[in-house]
Amino acid sequence: MILMGFLQRVVLNSIVFLAMSGFFPNTLYVNSFALAVLAAFVLGLLNMFVKPILVILSLPITILTLGVFYLFINAFMLELTAKLMGNAFQLNGFSSALLVAVILSIVNTIITSYVEK
Repeated sequence: MILMGFLQRVVLNSIVFLAMSGFFPNTLYVNSFALAVLAAFVLGLLNMFVKPILVILSLPITILTLGVFYLFINAFMLELTAKLMGNAFQLNGFSSALLVAVILSIVNTIITSYVEK
Protein backbone atom coordinates (compact mmCIF):
# COMPACT_ATOMS: atom_id res chain seq x y z
CA MET A 1 0.00 0.00 0.00
CA ILE A 2 2.78 2.42 0.91
CA LEU A 3 4.75 1.41 -2.18
CA MET A 4 1.72 2.01 -4.38
CA GLY A 5 1.25 5.51 -2.93
CA PHE A 6 4.93 6.24 -3.47
CA LEU A 7 4.79 5.07 -7.09
CA GLN A 8 1.62 7.08 -7.73
CA ARG A 9 3.30 10.19 -6.37
CA VAL A 10 6.39 9.53 -8.51
CA VAL A 11 4.24 9.29 -11.64
CA LEU A 12 2.27 12.41 -10.67
CA ASN A 13 5.42 14.41 -9.90
CA SER A 14 7.05 13.36 -13.17
CA ILE A 15 3.97 14.51 -15.10
CA VAL A 16 4.04 17.83 -13.24
CA PHE A 17 7.77 18.18 -14.00
CA LEU A 18 7.14 17.64 -17.70
CA ALA A 19 4.18 20.04 -17.71
CA MET A 20 6.16 22.71 -15.87
CA SER A 21 9.04 22.21 -18.29
CA GLY A 22 6.65 22.77 -21.19
CA PHE A 23 4.76 25.73 -19.72
CA PHE A 24 7.77 27.46 -18.15
CA PRO A 25 10.85 26.47 -20.19
CA ASN A 26 13.00 29.15 -18.55
CA THR A 27 12.13 27.86 -15.10
CA LEU A 28 12.57 24.09 -15.33
CA TYR A 29 14.38 21.90 -17.85
CA VAL A 30 13.77 18.16 -18.04
CA ASN A 31 15.68 16.17 -20.64
CA SER A 32 13.14 13.36 -21.20
CA PHE A 33 10.21 11.53 -19.65
CA ALA A 34 12.45 8.80 -18.27
CA LEU A 35 14.65 11.38 -16.56
CA ALA A 36 11.55 13.14 -15.22
CA VAL A 37 10.51 9.84 -13.63
CA LEU A 38 14.02 9.40 -12.24
CA ALA A 39 13.99 12.95 -10.85
CA ALA A 40 10.60 12.33 -9.25
CA PHE A 41 11.97 9.10 -7.74
CA VAL A 42 15.02 10.94 -6.37
CA LEU A 43 12.75 13.67 -4.98
CA GLY A 44 10.59 11.02 -3.35
CA LEU A 45 13.61 9.41 -1.69
CA LEU A 46 14.88 12.79 -0.49
CA ASN A 47 11.43 13.61 0.86
CA MET A 48 11.40 10.28 2.66
CA PHE A 49 14.83 10.45 4.28
CA VAL A 50 16.17 14.04 4.32
CA LYS A 51 13.04 16.16 4.58
CA PRO A 52 11.91 14.88 8.02
CA ILE A 53 15.26 15.92 9.48
CA LEU A 54 14.97 19.39 7.94
CA VAL A 55 11.38 19.74 9.15
CA ILE A 56 12.37 18.90 12.71
CA LEU A 57 15.37 21.22 12.65
CA SER A 58 13.36 24.10 11.21
CA LEU A 59 10.26 23.60 13.34
CA PRO A 60 10.63 26.87 15.30
CA ILE A 61 10.89 29.02 12.17
CA THR A 62 8.09 27.06 10.50
CA ILE A 63 5.82 27.75 13.47
CA LEU A 64 6.92 31.38 13.56
CA THR A 65 6.05 31.85 9.86
CA LEU A 66 2.77 29.92 10.22
CA GLY A 67 3.98 27.14 7.92
CA VAL A 68 5.19 29.29 5.03
CA PHE A 69 8.78 28.16 5.61
CA TYR A 70 7.66 24.63 4.69
CA LEU A 71 7.52 25.81 1.05
CA PHE A 72 11.17 26.83 1.32
CA ILE A 73 12.00 23.33 2.54
CA ASN A 74 10.17 21.91 -0.49
CA ALA A 75 12.10 24.28 -2.78
CA PHE A 76 15.36 23.18 -1.15
CA MET A 77 14.43 19.54 -1.79
CA LEU A 78 13.90 20.39 -5.47
CA GLU A 79 17.25 22.20 -5.61
CA LEU A 80 18.92 19.16 -4.05
CA THR A 81 17.22 16.92 -6.61
CA ALA A 82 18.50 19.15 -9.41
CA LYS A 83 22.04 18.98 -8.02
CA LEU A 84 21.90 15.19 -7.83
CA MET A 85 20.42 14.84 -11.34
CA GLY A 86 22.98 17.05 -13.06
CA ASN A 87 22.17 18.48 -16.49
CA ALA A 88 19.14 16.25 -17.05
CA PHE A 89 16.98 18.18 -14.56
CA GLN A 90 17.75 21.86 -14.08
CA LEU A 91 16.11 24.67 -12.18
CA ASN A 92 16.84 28.30 -12.98
CA GLY A 93 17.61 29.48 -9.45
CA PHE A 94 15.91 29.25 -6.09
CA SER A 95 12.93 31.36 -7.16
CA SER A 96 12.21 28.81 -9.88
CA ALA A 97 12.46 26.03 -7.32
CA LEU A 98 10.03 27.94 -5.11
CA LEU A 99 7.55 28.32 -8.00
CA VAL A 100 7.79 24.62 -8.87
CA ALA A 101 7.42 23.72 -5.17
CA VAL A 102 4.25 25.80 -4.86
CA ILE A 103 2.70 24.30 -8.00
CA LEU A 104 3.77 20.80 -7.01
CA SER A 105 2.25 21.26 -3.55
CA ILE A 106 -1.03 22.52 -5.00
CA VAL A 107 -1.30 19.68 -7.50
CA ASN A 108 -0.40 17.04 -4.90
CA THR A 109 -2.96 18.48 -2.46
CA ILE A 110 -5.72 18.48 -5.08
CA ILE A 111 -4.96 14.97 -6.31
CA THR A 112 -4.55 13.58 -2.80
CA SER A 113 -7.85 15.06 -1.63
CA TYR A 114 -9.58 13.77 -4.79
CA VAL A 115 -8.18 10.23 -4.44
CA GLU A 116 -9.10 9.99 -0.74
CA LYS A 117 -12.79 10.65 -1.48
